[in-house]
Amino acid sequence: MDSWTVKAAVLAVLFIPMSGNSQTAAAKLNQLADRFVDQQLQYDPTLAYSYGFPTRDHSHFADRSPQALSVHDQEEREDLTALLALPVASLAQSDRATYVNLRERLESDLQLRVCKTELWNVNHFDGWQSEFAEVAERQPVDSAEERKQALRRWRSMPQYLDVEIANLRVGLSLHYSVPQSVVRRVIQQMNTLVVVDPRQSVFYSPAKRSGNAAFQNAFRQIVANRINPALKSYRDFLQTEYLPKAREGVAISDLPNGAACYQAFLRSSTTLERTPEEIYDLGEKTVRENVAEIAKIGEAKYGSTDLPKIVAKIKSNPVEHFRSKDDLLNFSQQFLQQAKEVTAEQLITGMPEQDVVIQPLSPFEEDAGVGSRFQRQPDPGKPAVFLIKLGDWSTETRSDAEIVTIHETVPGHYLQQALARQLQPATRLSKLIDNDAYAEGWARYAETMGEEAKIYDTEDAAVMRRLWPARGMVVDPGLHALHWTRQQAVDYMVSSGHFSADAANDYIDRIAVMPGQLTSYDTGGLEIKALRAEAQARLGARFDLRRFNRAVLDEGVVPLGELRSHLAAWIADELSQK
Repeated sequence: MDSWTVKAAVLAVLFIPMSGNSQTAAAKLNQLADRFVDQQLQYDPTLAYSYGFPTRDHSHFADRSPQALSVHDQEEREDLTALLALPVASLAQSDRATYVNLRERLESDLQLRVCKTELWNVNHFDGWQSEFAEVAERQPVDSAEERKQALRRWRSMPQYLDVEIANLRVGLSLHYSVPQSVVRRVIQQMNTLVVVDPRQSVFYSPAKRSGNAAFQNAFRQIVANRINPALKSYRDFLQTEYLPKAREGVAISDLPNGAACYQAFLRSSTTLERTPEEIYDLGEKTVRENVAEIAKIGEAKYGSTDLPKIVAKIKSNPVEHFRSKDDLLNFSQQFLQQAKEVTAEQLITGMPEQDVVIQPLSPFEEDAGVGSRFQRQPDPGKPAVFLIKLGDWSTETRSDAEIVTIHETVPGHYLQQALARQLQPATRLSKLIDNDAYAEGWARYAETMGEEAKIYDTEDAAVMRRLWPARGMVVDPGLHALHWTRQQAVDYMVSSGHFSADAANDYIDRIAVMPGQLTSYDTGGLEIKALRAEAQARLGARFDLRRFNRAVLDEGVVPLGELRSHLAAWIADELSQK
């Protein structure tokens, strides 16, 4: 029994309902949770747009100065101290998710402080530039007061970037930086973001959505005279001062306290206390199993057990390829409708009320090597969005497109997040909390269900689906902890048959700026599969896949240890039913 299983068992014992002061403890817990949410929103009010919080504060971005970060850290330390002082055993079962989620978030945040991420925050994948583009799309401008606050916020963007530059300069002096390859990608993004006509800026959305001529003119002046010059200054700083001093290697172990930092990122991504070596070994084992399954499929269908030959046969089939970007987009949109129908029929008891649509990824993100991604929409009256990368249409197969669509939409991310909003406890904390082990784990599990439920139309999806899973558990710790070279990582990824060399290099830079994140997909996916196998073994003929999937989702996003405890209780309840 590994350490996280022990932790789950201990939590299950701690949450045995008891009489006494449970109401008082629950009230204190909810007060702590609300205080934590308030602190997060006060620090960064733009979180309200992503997570669906009502707010009247639309006037500023997060304060990333050393002083503000220090205050924020101290608040979280005080929150954790207060949380750990609660009489946990007196909390009712219904309060379990709130307690474990708040504890996991606080402990993980504080553990990550060893990384000093503000000192090397140059990120092409999900950096401030992508976040600000989304904020611009969601900045409210209906009332005079909202327009006033919008002008104040976007006038402050140069100050925000001044703080970023100051932090990065301190980082360089203390030997913190990102790889040069990442810096070049961000410079490329800055070049794309600076446009001659302010009305074409990705940050111009507030003015586009307002019919007020005076506001439009004022905002256009802000983009032309403040935002564009600030972007140029940031780009020039990266080009002339930062890039020459940035590190060449990718490994986080190259940074001060690198080993402890990577362990903190692994905990944050997986919600477990596994070592890099443990994750690497499990990944290798799973990859071997996937390759063996591909060999069986290949022998039966193609007369070969050789992975490169099998993949080459699939990719050389003209039927597998698209004719244009529009062809890829239309194919994915039509496939989404099919996935919705099969999922509703076979995989879940009740589909989300919110819809989901597919739209192209923004050019400035795609040009910098950012991949397809799901974008949550906190307003249930508006559809969530799968932002699809179209630039690789000539090399992407139809199988790949199907797999990505299932992962990002149905029964993947969209289904999980939309149902979580409907099913999980209606607390403010539940809106804010997320973790990749659960969310990406569910999406990886969804890929498997796509095959089981015969959602995939293409025959080759069974092979293509098995090429990549678990390899992130190998290459991520390989690079960051086990001293792999960049070329070694590229060769490993290309050997999977899933990546070209260019695509592999894109992923290497993603691994560089998001350490540990690629280990979360299969850490969570393997756990959900294991829990399903346990449920099937114990319930036998009583096992219902749609009910099991609903049970996985109905507590909302939780750490993996809590998911195991929750499903153990669900199995017991199912067994008790006549």
